[in-house]
Amino acid sequence: MVKLFTDMDLDGLGCGLIAKIAFGDKANVFYCSYRNLNQRVETYIKNPANNQEEVYITDLAVNEDVEKKLQERFKHGKHIQMIDHHVTAMHFNEYKWGWVKPEYENGKKTCATSLFYDYLIEQGKMERNHALEEFIDLVRQYDTWEWDENNNVTAKRLNDLFYIMNREQFEEVMLKRLRENTDSFRLTDTENMILDIEEQKINRYIHSKSRQTVQTFVDHYCIGIVHGEQYLSELGNALNNIYPHLDMIVLLNVSGKKMGFRTIHDEVNVAEFAQRYGGGGHPKASGSELTREAFKTFVVDVFELNPLKPDADRNEYNVKESAFGTSYQNHKNEISYIIPASDRGYDLFHNGEKVEQIFPSFNEAEHFLKRNYLSWQRQDQEYLQKLSATLKISLDELKENYDEIISNHMVDIMNV
Repeated sequence: MVKLFTDMDLDGLGCGLIAKIAFGDKANVFYCSYRNLNQRVETYIKNPANNQEEVYITDLAVNEDVEKKLQERFKHGKHIQMIDHHVTAMHFNEYKWGWVKPEYENGKKTCATSLFYDYLIEQGKMERNHALEEFIDLVRQYDTWEWDENNNVTAKRLNDLFYIMNREQFEEVMLKRLRENTDSFRLTDTENMILDIEEQKINRYIHSKSRQTVQTFVDHYCIGIVHGEQYLSELGNALNNIYPHLDMIVLLNVSGKKMGFRTIHDEVNVAEFAQRYGGGGHPKASGSELTREAFKTFVVDVFELNPLKPDADRNEYNVKESAFGTSYQNHKNEISYIIPASDRGYDLFHNGEKVEQIFPSFNEAEHFLKRNYLSWQRQDQEYLQKLSATLKISLDELKENYDEIISNHMVDIMNV
């Protein structure tokens, strides 16, 4: 028999599929989480009946205690092979039974599924399968988020389908497809129709959650916190783009006692941040258990905070980088303006007071404003109505002569 311990996500499932294609009925797959991996692995290797079995661990890393027990197993001539791609697991390369490789020689990022396939091919334990290789690369592109850079929507849709179907059904369907057609891999018309509907659901979910996100600081990190139990990768990526002034997004699943961490910034490593709570993963996408300490930090301590508001996205007048200034407000009804300062960059006025710092770019001024005052770009409708009332000018006249009126009355409207 062959025993595989692997993760519960699409990359982990890909390893399970490969094991069943390579070893057939001899493959016995355990889908695990960080919470139960160590106990399951330890129980299995302690049983003398499993001394002759091939044991693989993919896409997950055991704790230090189990790590030592795996080394003892290896020393006594019993099989163990650990394969992973997370940088937080690199120390397993110190063992002959460990293989952790975050990137290929050509610079492309790896995933556990692609590495497991490479290993079994190299060891002569399975034959090449072109359709399987296409499937594997979709898994790899999704797991590393390369699909977003390449706009490979099929990779994202494969992951969406994985979550629409239960794991057993998805595994059964894909196993049958990959065994029967080794030439190429594609989604069916019916699957694509289902996925079109699912995409609409995801967009509505993201829209809702973008208005439930709160902002806080943990050490020097400016963090967005949101409760979410589904579409975590899509949600984390979308919220990072909606609120780019945040260093990372923390996704909380309180009922499952889990946390996810996502960032779009190269200078932020969420894998290192996740290690504070016993987790790990990729520099831009990681996870951990929701510990008691984390619950206090990300739930209790932020309970009273108001959620962020996204910027206006259809304005014609109060637009970003306007030569006549851009207006913002926050939950305290404090008004801010970012105004070009001739060739010196941009000035920031908050509640009528000029911030001492001069900002080289509009984005840097906005970044400072949002991190320090939790402000958002005002909607045209509300903004113009306030100006109209303050300046005692009709809305039509204000719109018709907007640039001239704003430039002549900037001092008068600084708090409007």
